[in-house]
Amino acid sequence: MARIKVHELRQKSKVELLAQLKDLKAELALLRVAKVTGGAPNKLSKIKVVRLSIAQVLTVISQKQKTALREAYKNKKYLPLDLRPKKTRAIRRRLTKHQASLKTERARKKEMYFPMRKPLILRGPSLSPYFCLLEILFR
Repeated sequence: MARIKVHELRQKSKVELLAQLKDLKAELALLRVAKVTGGAPNKLSKIKVVRLSIAQVLTVISQKQKTALREAYKNKKYLPLDLRPKKTRAIRRRLTKHQASLKTERARKKEMYFPMRKPLILRGPSLSPYFCLLEILFR
């Protein structure tokens, strides 16, 4: 049996994949029996290929399930733990951007009543700040 191409597996439905998995497992069982009874060397070398094929089929099945779950939970408020981004433990426990940007009422009032001071801009190169200030005050 030749190796299975994964891009062909991705085009199959779940039922077809499960049927192929069942066939591969049955074939592996026969090959193991042949190994114990002292079968031909070509059958013994086939065990590795069949095991690899089983792993490929199982991988495609699990990937399809995961993508289906991601679609199902796309616009939901909460995600299952295995669908959330892994990241690191510290990053997962960090405040969200919204939570970190929130301010207390007192801090908001302080910002509102005492805004950032705007600097005085001098008009000409020869004017000193003192004369510029007088010009602004006595207009």
